[in-house]
Amino acid sequence: MQKLIDKANILIEALPYIQRFSNKTIVIKYGGNAMVEERLKESFANDIILLKLIGINPVIVHGGGPQIGKVLEEMGRKTDFIQGMRVTDSETMNVVEMVLGGKVNKEIVGNINHFGGKAVGLSGKDGNLITAKKMEMKRVNPNTLTPEIIDVGMVGEVVKINPSVLTALEESSFIPVIAPVGVGVNGETYNINADLVAGRVAGALDAEKLILLTDIEGVKDKQGKLISTIDINDVAGLIDDETIGGGMIPKVNCCVDAVNEGVKKAHIIDGRMEHACLLEIFTDMGIGTAVARFK
Repeated sequence: MQKLIDKANILIEALPYIQRFSNKTIVIKYGGNAMVEERLKESFANDIILLKLIGINPVIVHGGGPQIGKVLEEMGRKTDFIQGMRVTDSETMNVVEMVLGGKVNKEIVGNINHFGGKAVGLSGKDGNLITAKKMEMKRVNPNTLTPEIIDVGMVGEVVKINPSVLTALEESSFIPVIAPVGVGVNGETYNINADLVAGRVAGALDAEKLILLTDIEGVKDKQGKLISTIDINDVAGLIDDETIGGGMIPKVNCCVDAVNEGVKKAHIIDGRMEHACLLEIFTDMGIGTAVARFK
């Protein structure tokens, strides 16, 4: 009987959050091990279905770097990275679009639909959802100490999000699943970092939350302890003193940009944990690191 009471208490704890987030949009960047391990894929699909059933509007933006790398390797194509970005020539872009918009996107959609949801797959080219331009990357030449532009090919950055197609899907009770591929003014296709796309989509939809699923607990201090909350005004200092470093810098900056565009709160959480999204949204303690205006 106590186990049943404990289950009831869990539901009661979730009640105020269900009421608070009803009819609100939550954008989730889906990536890492959560996209690979079968138990985590099933857990994620069921989390998303539950959110939709209780009146919350989840929008998913997914990555797919490892899957792209695997296909390129099987094709015998060498992959180069510069500052964490995959150098993407036209042939590589064809593979990226095929893997992201085809294999990966449809697998996620299929999982959600298999467990009873109503998901629809999109790329940024559908309905001009993501307008993009070529990303300009710069570095300092070690010989001349002057800045120079690095050509990483068809890697893009978001110019504009057209949310009308997403709004139409939400109003029709569908769950959008977005591949981070954008279209340029001349119809060219760009490969865009999924975190950046998720942040811009969240801003365009005036989302209540942005959630980035990662393969780590969240942002940690120099002693390795999880930092549960970060005010956006403190981020620059945490980067300067190297508390935030490496691959966490673009993720935190993505959260800051989303908050500045109107998202209420952004979260970096551990997608290796089953039901990570539910634990973040519906529990008093939450998990991971929350980034917002706390002051």
